[in-house]
Amino acid sequence: MPNIVLFSGSSHHDLSQRVADRLGLELGKVVTKKFSNQETSVEIGESVRGEDVYIIQSGCGEINDNLMELLIMINACKIASSSRVTAVIPCFPYARQDKKDKVGKNCSRAPISAKLVANMLSVAGADHIITMDLHASQIQGFFDIPVDNLYAEPAVLQWIKENIPEWRNCIIVSPDAGGAKR
Repeated sequence: MPNIVLFSGSSHHDLSQRVADRLGLELGKVVTKKFSNQETSVEIGESVRGEDVYIIQSGCGEINDNLMELLIMINACKIASSSRVTAVIPCFPYARQDKKDKVGKNCSRAPISAKLVANMLSVAGADHIITMDLHASQIQGFFDIPVDNLYAEPAVLQWIKENIPEWRNCIIVSPDAGGAKR
């Protein structure tokens, strides 16, 4: 696969390695560290000039740190003259804050944080976003760049059928009403 460089953020290195193995690629060299004041530092350890870069970084765990690391990685690749940067974000950060759902006199001061994250990713230099199971599909409309919202349901159903012997007698529980619809 020529002209593709795959980087892993620190949120889920194992997932990134599995994707790289599946594609027959090596993960790109990147060093992330924290300064004493907790600022995130990222150094891309190889040339990305003219390359199609994919950065895998989930929005789970230390959400704010992982988001900032992703933004810095995107920007570092962009200013290093990569031809295109795709952010692969399996769990989109702040996706549950996708509308003003507050009631009362303070509702006009409620942020739509998912839109803010979309803007930050675009400003950082992302050309394309790949994510999974967005909390609401309207989040795709917050972007001015292409967004692919993939669905985990087919893979999850296959895994259940292959790994749970009595799957026909199982009950699947949702963490919220939106998940119950899916």
